[in-house]
Amino acid sequence: MPREIAVTFDYRCPFARNGHEAVVNAVRAEALPDVEWRYLAFSLDQAHVEEGGTAIWDRPAEEWGTGVPALLFGIAVRDQFPEHFLDAHVALFAARHDQGKKIEQEDVLREVVVSVGLDPDAVAEEAWSGRPLKTLAAEHTEAVDRWGTFGVPTYLEGETGAFIRFMERGQVDDLVRAVDLLGWDNLNEFKRPKIDR
Repeated sequence: MPREIAVTFDYRCPFARNGHEAVVNAVRAEALPDVEWRYLAFSLDQAHVEEGGTAIWDRPAEEWGTGVPALLFGIAVRDQFPEHFLDAHVALFAARHDQGKKIEQEDVLREVVVSVGLDPDAVAEEAWSGRPLKTLAAEHTEAVDRWGTFGVPTYLEGETGAFIRFMERGQVDDLVRAVDLLGWDNLNEFKRPKIDR
């Protein structure tokens, strides 16, 4: 039976980008054939809402913050156009981190989905349908309540999770090492006090 590992994402985080490119590269290279990956949306905007404040998904769209529109497009592609998800996922990260585009703008998001062969009207219709916003709320809330997730990327397996920051993009070897450690729940924290880079 394959292992199921979920990994949280918000397209604004460079470390999420590093980790997700490693996951996508591993999937494409079949480097971890015993792992089934799930990609869970996590809103960094929501993570910064003060306790007792109105949740991002309960606010009007103009108060969502900069990360939510891209998450809605990512969820729309993942759930309705899954054969294009990995390409769109990488392209959404690249739009933000390589091209410096404002991924909260719909025209930018439409360009990204067109670049991976999708109909921008179909993706936008799904993104704004309300379904991806409900999905974002559910996935973010589950990540926080079930695993204590506070950021991205957090890798989740069974009832344990680990917040992992890779220093380089897309490195499958780094991901393989991290996956080996995921099951070691006696290790609580391994953090370097400084990185010489």
